[in-house]
Amino acid sequence: MATIKTVFPLSQSTETMAIDQETEMADAEIDEFLGQRETGVLSLARTDDPYAIPISYGYDDDERVFYMRLVATPDSEKREFLESSPGARLVVYDDEGSTYRSVIATGTLEDIAPSELTPDQIAQYGDAKRPLFEIWARGKEELDIELYQLDPDSLSGRRTEVDREG
Repeated sequence: MATIKTVFPLSQSTETMAIDQETEMADAEIDEFLGQRETGVLSLARTDDPYAIPISYGYDDDERVFYMRLVATPDSEKREFLESSPGARLVVYDDEGSTYRSVIATGTLEDIAPSELTPDQIAQYGDAKRPLFEIWARGKEELDIELYQLDPDSLSGRRTEVDREG
């Protein structure tokens, strides 16, 4: 097994961490990983203007589709991005022990009208954690809560084994 040494500066000192093995995750491993997680970072882009937010999601491993409940104020930057049908990239990751895993889903967000929801979609939105309204400076009545679906054009994952003792 080849070992790659990467140097990461930490404050005034330098430490090394060896990456022993990096492997693409199989579809079944990606689905299991996404089903065990609930949060990620959603990045939206229009032309050269990026926007990223932490979100919670529900995931349908049969259809390989993400469901999100997004909250924004009517005049927010988030609302401007969502209304522009931006390209979307969702990154879900974790770092447990000596294993780092990440999954990236790329596609376009689709706004789903509540009247168009199927019973299966309602269950998936139920898996997405509810937004915490207490974190908003404005009252709940001033917030727009919309349902979105991300049916990825691309879905890939990586697992990296790291020797932290280096």
